[in-house]
Amino acid sequence: MENTWIYRGQDPIKIKKFLQSLGMGHRLFNDIKRGDGQFLVDHRPVRPTTKVLPNQPLTVKVNPESPDPDVAISDKAIDIIFEDDNWLVINKPAGMASIPGPTTGNDTLLNRVKGYLQKSGSEDLRPHLITRLDQGTSGLLLIAKNHVAQSMISQQVQGHKLGKQYLAIVQGRIELDGGTIDQPIARVAGQAQRVIDPSGQAAQTDYQVEQRGNGWTLVRAILKTGRTHQIRVHFSSIGHPLLGDHLYGGSLDQIKRQALHAAHLSFTDPFTLKKLSFDAPMPADMQAILGK
Repeated sequence: MENTWIYRGQDPIKIKKFLQSLGMGHRLFNDIKRGDGQFLVDHRPVRPTTKVLPNQPLTVKVNPESPDPDVAISDKAIDIIFEDDNWLVINKPAGMASIPGPTTGNDTLLNRVKGYLQKSGSEDLRPHLITRLDQGTSGLLLIAKNHVAQSMISQQVQGHKLGKQYLAIVQGRIELDGGTIDQPIARVAGQAQRVIDPSGQAAQTDYQVEQRGNGWTLVRAILKTGRTHQIRVHFSSIGHPLLGDHLYGGSLDQIKRQALHAAHLSFTDPFTLKKLSFDAPMPADMQAILGK
């Protein structure tokens, strides 16, 4: 595969520095330098130490990755919200695991995406999940279709620059119309559960109340960090576990999975430098609660 960018600076710049400014990681640059691809300036092959002049095109060619033999192919359907040469945005249903594991079998989202790419005739059959969701959570995920895209988006991921908003139905009535939960989250040894712990990783969740009902509150949660189970742990810590979230004390009377939906996803495409933004409607099982 290949991608081309036009350098719009005023002074000559080394290829590595230009690509780093766009988001490319050291590892991919070094792989290309060692023969896994090629750099071209004005469509002519050049050395990695070459400088790009103002308004010159830089083209990067990269060899496809080898497929992961441990990820089987599933031919089952996926709900594609957006697709181009580098990205897939998928609306994952609740109950589907994001990646294969000891108890998931071979019909996870990653298995289905690999099957879809093969059916589409893609040279790259090693998709990379940029965002993930718990098996019981529905909504939007971002997938890089190749390792160049994975590398280029890494700065936004590490800097928490991806816009991620969730809709959650929590137990009880939250009186405040909004706020921030700022509590560190830590692992529990040998368990899937996370806890609030001063020695844990920093975690911040902003929230806004969208609707109040009989024994529940619908909130829009905006992640400022991306810790495992962050929304579930944070709302449980303030006495409002998510409905259906048995792991953190939520009632199972109205829904049998955590009432959590990744409703909004946005990021800056490092290939076009355009802001991309996506929304997915709340699934039927959560809407049914709001209608009661």
